[in-house]
Parts: sequence; structure tokens; C-alpha cells
Amino acid sequence: MSTTATTQSVQPALPVKVVVSYALAAVLSALLAFYCHSSTRFALGRSSDFVAIPDFSVPARPFAIVATLILAALTAVAFMQRQRRVSTPLWMHAIVGVLFILVFLTWAGAGRDTVIPIVTLLAGALTLSVPLIFGAMAGTVGERSGTINIAIEGQLLFGAFLGAVVASLARNAWVGLIAAPIAGMLVSLLLVLFGLKYRVDQIIVGVVLNVLVLGLTSFFYSTVLNVSAESREAFNSGVSLPVISIPILSRIPLIGPVLFQQTILVYTMYVVVGVLQFMLFHSRWGLRMRACGEHPQAADTVGINVMRTRINNAILGGALAGLGGAFFTIGHGLAFAKDMASGNGYIALAAMILGGWTPIGGVAAALLFGFAMNLGYTLSIIGSPMPSQIMLMIPYVVTILAIAGFVGRVRAPAAEGVPYP
Repeated sequence: MSTTATTQSVQPALPVKVVVSYALAAVLSALLAFYCHSSTRFALGRSSDFVAIPDFSVPARPFAIVATLILAALTAVAFMQRQRRVSTPLWMHAIVGVLFILVFLTWAGAGRDTVIPIVTLLAGALTLSVPLIFGAMAGTVGERSGTINIAIEGQLLFGAFLGAVVASLARNAWVGLIAAPIAGMLVSLLLVLFGLKYRVDQIIVGVVLNVLVLGLTSFFYSTVLNVSAESREAFNSGVSLPVISIPILSRIPLIGPVLFQQTILVYTMYVVVGVLQFMLFHSRWGLRMRACGEHPQAADTVGINVMRTRINNAILGGALAGLGGAFFTIGHGLAFAKDMASGNGYIALAAMILGGWTPIGGVAAALLFGFAMNLGYTLSIIGSPMPSQIMLMIPYVVTILAIAGFVGRVRAPAAEGVPYP
């Protein structure tokens, strides 16, 4: 009995930030419910699906009120669990997030002659999340072994640049897909040289590499890629990877067009995330990598080459980020443009931190940020009552709120950024 009591007494309490986040969602939902009127139409499917789901309408204010009451009840439950030092299950977080988003969408479309396209929202969220997911995987691989990779922004940008140029020269997107990870690896080699070999502060090196890649790509864009119509056709023609629809699976209502009607780059992302999640926690390679990031002296004692492990993982992370950069150009059939990464590398770092330096967690956080970005674009198109400037702020506000609300629950690898030997 005493042992049980002692165990219960040391259990960590539910962070107060989580309870506050629940309460804030309930309060905002109540405010939105007050301004809801008429009804909102939603679209959940396409005519080509196995089962055609017709558009449907929901009464805006009653739905928002019911959702607000549920959010208030979940807030009370979370408060009681904090008092009893009981952890909150993940499904509660998911329900709170989904309910608030549905209330927001109901308010945005209430009384308008437009349809809220759920499939388009989800498909766009996944599309915008692809470079974030690859970037989060790159950061996870590097930092788990002890190397801070702030240069994800530069790796994404250089992957987009070299992928577009090589694909245009070869008139083949598949060749560009091979060149993109090589570009990310080249940036990682500079990070390895200065951050690991010469022990320059890795954060400073990463920021400098981002600026360097931005300057180089902007210079070549202005002097080579965009000089004339002939140069654009030769070096920056916008070659695209083909969209591959998986038979049967692509016609499943709602999830089919989102998950199974994509390019090979997205399918590669599925494999990369699954393999990394398994290898990181269920293989000798993952154990050695985590040992180098947590306690390199102990890893060295048992015969692990810490420096070689960190170098290899930094280069692997660069290759993954380069693949993510390819999605900006050959993944969409777009020509390269200046500063095409647009801060996605830094958002990928935030996704990695929010995900607790785990592949699955990074994917979940990246999808959250991708959905926030696409939500702003979609609501601007359908004519939301919210100003367009605030729409563009949504992904960055979500990033700040997510990190402020949940980052205290995760811990970085103990030896990240610490030179060895």
C-alpha cells in the first residue's frame, strides 16, 4: 500500500497549459456560436468515389452550441484529472482539436452560398505538410544523434533548386528527384565540416548556411535561370512528377483522394516515416544513434564511433530535407522561385520539437501546421468574414500556440549540440 501511494505521489500532474488550452477552445467556440446564423454546407466526397456522399447542411448555431458544451465538459474532465494527477489520453486532445475546427468552419461558412470542401481541406493539408514532414524527419535523425540542424531551411531550398534545374536539363522529373537529396547532402557536408569537425557553434553554422543557400540560389536565379525565355525553358521549365492513383484505394470516400492519389514523393514519405519510427526505437542502429545523442561518453565506451554516427546521420538528414525541397518544384510541376522554402524549414523544426523528436510525433505536428496553412488559403477563397491578413497569420499563430502549450512536455536529447570528443 505504501509503495502504491508513493508511486502515485510522484506522478507528474497534467500541465496547466493543457487545461488552459481546453478552456480557451471552449470560450472561443462559445463566441463563434454567438455569431453563427443560418446553416453551413459541407462536402465530404467526390462523384468518382465508390460511395457518393452528397453535400449536407448543418444548423450553424445549434451545432456550435452543442460542440461548445462538449468542449466545456472536456475542460472540466481535464481539470479534475489534473487535480488527481491522472494523464489525459491522446483521444481527448484529438476531440478538442476536431470540435474546435468544426465550429470554426461552421462559423466561416454560415449563411453563405458556398460549400466547405472537407476533402480539399485535407488533401491540401497533406500537400503542404510534405516538406514539413521531410524536414522534421531530417531534424529528428540529426538531433537524436547529437547534431543540431538549423540548416533545414537551406536544405529544403537547395533541394528545390537543384531538383528543378536537373529535371529541366534532363527533361525528366525522376532525374531531378535523384538530384534533390544530393543537394541536401551537400549542405549537410558543410554543417558537418564546420559544426562537427571544427566545432563551430552548430546553431550559428545552421543560420549561416541558410543565408548562404538563399544568396546562392537567388544569384543563380537572377543570372542564369530567369535571364530570358530560353534560359527559363532550359534550366527552369517546371517539370512535374506524375500523379499515381492507387487502384481501389484512391476511390475510398474521404481518405482515398487524400492519401492514395499522390506522387511517388508522397508515397516515399509514408515509407520513410514508418521505417524511421521502427528503426529509431526497435533496432541496433536506432539504439546507437540515441546513445550518441544522450550520452556520447557511454556510447564511446561500448565501442560506438560517436563522430562517425553523427556525420552519417547529419548527411542522411540532409538527404531527407532535400527530398522535401523537391516537393516545392518537381512535386508540383512548378518552376523554381526565389526563397521558395518561405520559412518551412523553421516550421519543420517546430514540428520536430512539438513531436518530441519522434517520427510519428513530427508527422502529427507537421499535419497540424499544414492544415492551418491550407485553412487560411481555403477560407480566403470561399470568402470568410475574417480578414485575409489574419488568414495568412493562422499557421504562424498555431505554431506559437502549439509550442507554448505543449513544448514543456518533451525533452531534447541531452547531448545535442555538444561537441565530442
